[in-house]
Amino acid sequence: MTGTRVVALGHYQPTKVLTNDDLAAMVDTTDEWIRSRVGIRTRHVAGPDEPVDELAAHAAAKALASAGLAPADIDLVLVATSTAVDRSPNTAARVAARLGMGSPAVMDLNVVCAGFTHALATADHTLRAGAATRALVVGADKMADIVDWTDRSICVLVGDGAGAAVVETVPEGQEPGIGPVLWGSVPEMGHAVRIEGTPPRFAQEGQTVYRWATTQLPPIARKVCERAGVTPEELAAVVLHQANLRIIEPLAQKIGAVNAVVARDVVESGNTSAGSIPMALSKLVERGEIRSGDPVLLFGFGGNLSYAGQVIRCP
Repeated sequence: MTGTRVVALGHYQPTKVLTNDDLAAMVDTTDEWIRSRVGIRTRHVAGPDEPVDELAAHAAAKALASAGLAPADIDLVLVATSTAVDRSPNTAARVAARLGMGSPAVMDLNVVCAGFTHALATADHTLRAGAATRALVVGADKMADIVDWTDRSICVLVGDGAGAAVVETVPEGQEPGIGPVLWGSVPEMGHAVRIEGTPPRFAQEGQTVYRWATTQLPPIARKVCERAGVTPEELAAVVLHQANLRIIEPLAQKIGAVNAVVARDVVESGNTSAGSIPMALSKLVERGEIRSGDPVLLFGFGGNLSYAGQVIRCP
């Protein structure tokens, strides 16, 4: 089996920005309260006429343009999302239709905040098996649709957005650009992060998630590096799920990535669930903070108390 690599990235956020002061006019909170607890200053929020597949399609189009590819060059579309309103057509099919693709395989994956890294691993495995030749992998969520905007403990956390990656096989004899995935979950603790009910609403047990993420995940993330043959000290960047700055910073420190750029996109984007990792990674690349070929740890975690991580080479 040949290996795969990420060849291009793209991201998209709605134009409307909601600041902490804006939220303070809606619920009993303050800018200082929000920043001190989760580190978030702003978030982007999509309007009622901007469905999640539109966010995904914008990010995907940007990734395709960066790769110099046409939509017809893609034969597999994977979209990680937990906020699709409709069950069918799925979000991947709607993205493919918006971009005018030919006849790709189209699948959605719902692993909530760990969705993108699960989808990236699925694309890697599918291409290695020869079932597709080039994949578009998107993480996209419209959290504004599933949050109670009167609940100050939840509404301050979230934002909307999407990120996308183009994945293809590497030429024979070249090193793979996507390392082995390490993934799993804690099913009996699935109650800690929930999107339930009609209409669906996002809820979580914040302290449970914080303790789990900061104590249980560092050794798992280090094992991801081990599987990739990279030490944490060699990492050029660490892109964790952008849940909360108070989770991201201790987790990055405990991994031991002392020389790495740590993505902190949560400050300006909030928690965008499956969109957070590809969006943060795309921004790091766009700003030139990491170079082509640099080793980058991607590590998603959250809903279902699921996790998935891999080391990739920066496109």
